[in-house]
Amino acid sequence: MKILADAHIPYLQDTAEQFGKVQYIPGNQFTKEAIKDKDALIVRTVTHFDEEILSDSNVKLICSATIGYDHIDTAYCDAHNIAWRTAPGCNANSVEQYITASLLYLAEKHHFHLSDKTIGIVGVGNVGSRVAIACEKLGMHVLLNDPPRAEKEENAQIFVNLETIKHKADIITFHTPLTKIGEHKTFHLADDDFFVSLTKKPFIINAARGGVTGNQALKKAIRNGKISGVVLDCWENEPNIDVELLEMTDIATPHIAGYSADGKWTATKMSLENLKNFFGLNINPTYQEVAVPLFPVINLYEIPVENQLSHAVWHTYNPMIETVDLKSSPEKFSWFRSHYCQWRREFPAYTVVNADPTVEKILRKLRFLAE
Repeated sequence: MKILADAHIPYLQDTAEQFGKVQYIPGNQFTKEAIKDKDALIVRTVTHFDEEILSDSNVKLICSATIGYDHIDTAYCDAHNIAWRTAPGCNANSVEQYITASLLYLAEKHHFHLSDKTIGIVGVGNVGSRVAIACEKLGMHVLLNDPPRAEKEENAQIFVNLETIKHKADIITFHTPLTKIGEHKTFHLADDDFFVSLTKKPFIINAARGGVTGNQALKKAIRNGKISGVVLDCWENEPNIDVELLEMTDIATPHIAGYSADGKWTATKMSLENLKNFFGLNINPTYQEVAVPLFPVINLYEIPVENQLSHAVWHTYNPMIETVDLKSSPEKFSWFRSHYCQWRREFPAYTVVNADPTVEKILRKLRFLAE
């Protein structure tokens, strides 16, 4: 079997070879000619896979090491017997870590307590559900909005409509897929009308897809004082991001919220398992191990109690590192994303010592280890 894989997918090289003959090239070099004789593709979101690139190819399966699929023309694939698979939930804990770190930064910068705030979570799938749990552990009041789930599930009473979130939320975070058609389309969900109808001046977080929040609408909302601040990991028109909007953000990162080492490892494993199952391969593959953090122990002995929680979380991941880099060199968006070398580990990879008992309780809930 011939496999073409994105060279920037970690934990793949020297592992995928157990499944077939593998060629690695950067995602932006996936061309019609490059994929023509391949049986399977292992990809990221860099290339759009549609008729233009897939027609007359031998491709039978596209495995995306991502949770989304808006880079795949699923209708074309379904009509031409090209199977496609994603890795749902692979980065849920990583995005939870990103949101937690960002919320703590907003609280410190703007002088408020998270326990006093209501957060509206728009999109409550694998990622949104993890974010909701983390916010509850931080003592926040959580509102959930997910119309497709509310229509299908018996416990629909746990969800609120978008109007409720627009009126009650101090912070609104988006975790939806990007859809441009249908009753619940999410493209430009946060548009001019959305921001005009806000009752409070919430902070806006987009760690979903760039097109969910419109650039022009966001900038207008900031200028008109309709929102208090912005955290953007996903950008409309990536990688050609709006530099003016970039300067207006509190936190700005190059679409790496889900890029923990743990999340990447899970995505790679899920992609290879999808390949194995689709082709019915009778193999028991060996997967690479995730490296131990350089500093796995977090000593809070001399840290003031009020700073211990943020200190521990930021030890694992500090979004301001990427913010400084991206604001300094926005033209390097793709490079930052493809060469993301921080390789952060998620909370369970760290042990906290000498924490105040009240803080230790929260850290344990966030799945830190503690002594």
